Amino acid sequence: MNQEILIGNRKISAESPAFIIAELSGNHNQDLGRALAIIEAAGESGADAIKLQTYTADTITMDCRNQYFAMQTGTLWKGRILYDLYQEAHTPWSWHDKLFQKAEESGLICFSSPFDKTAVDFLEQLNAPAYKIASYEINDIPLIRRAAQTGRPVIISTGIAALSDIELALQTCREEGNQDVILLKCTSAYPAPYQEMNLRVLPHMAETFQCMTGLSDHSYGTEVAVAAAALGAKVVEKHLTLSRQDGGVDSDFSMEPKEFARMVKEIRNVESALGTVTYELTEKQKESKRYSRSLFAAEDIRKGQAFSESNVRSVRPGYGIQPRYLDEILGKQAKRDISRGMPLKWEDIS
Repeated sequence: MNQEILIGNRKISAESPAFIIAELSGNHNQDLGRALAIIEAAGESGADAIKLQTYTADTITMDCRNQYFAMQTGTLWKGRILYDLYQEAHTPWSWHDKLFQKAEESGLICFSSPFDKTAVDFLEQLNAPAYKIASYEINDIPLIRRAAQTGRPVIISTGIAALSDIELALQTCREEGNQDVILLKCTSAYPAPYQEMNLRVLPHMAETFQCMTGLSDHSYGTEVAVAAAALGAKVVEKHLTLSRQDGGVDSDFSMEPKEFARMVKEIRNVESALGTVTYELTEKQKESKRYSRSLFAAEDIRKGQAFSESNVRSVRPGYGIQPRYLDEILGKQAKRDISRGMPLKWEDIS
């Protein structure tokens, strides 16, 4: 897979900062004004992109009320009928054009997760710059194939995927001539427990599948996303809402704007701190060397007097001979009088 991918005007590579995505999901609560406000908040919080979800209740499930279509235990949505949940959470397709425009005004790249082939065709009309395949769609090979056929980058979440599922998804993209694929480590729990995140998968996944990796994060707080960036995640995705108190299907595990902004700042600080592999000293470090240890006269030393452990000490600062030469100097004689507190120089040694 390609190790340099362009999404919109943003290059993603091993050397680039992480591509930080604010996920709108259903946090608009069926209010277009709120959706636009979340996009604006994403831009102000330092996100690189806003991601939508493009489906309707009818394209993602069926209006069926038997036990198979009810959410099971262990989720925030226990007992809810899938059709009703997705009807509440979906982003109306009629909004998309306005949302894309608002993203551009906010300096954001806008793209979406399509959930069937009709959604891909619809997003193509909007010139969406990339496609995100959600974790639960990783086994929908026809959908992945259609997204790959567009030639646009494909970002694939792996929240419920076995190794064979990931390989099949990548193979499908390769068969369509699409090498612009990024895999996201994801834990499909809402919220995701820290002990189930297994972030060490990130570098292993990158090596195993020879592709760039990232994180789709449903955990609380900023820590997991920041740690992922330190482990080499080139994409970080988090849900964003205006306020969790406003409710909504995804509000519980979504960030508020101030939290999102803090996460972005922490990721950027960590990326800056990671730097590159180098043993060269910076100018500040070179300047600081003057405060390292060196050899000084600990007593007044007369010309011809022998240097000893009592009249020579290794102390800070670093204006004298380096301490590693102490044994070589001991026993030799002083060429001149040296006052206590003066750094020893080679010209002082006979």
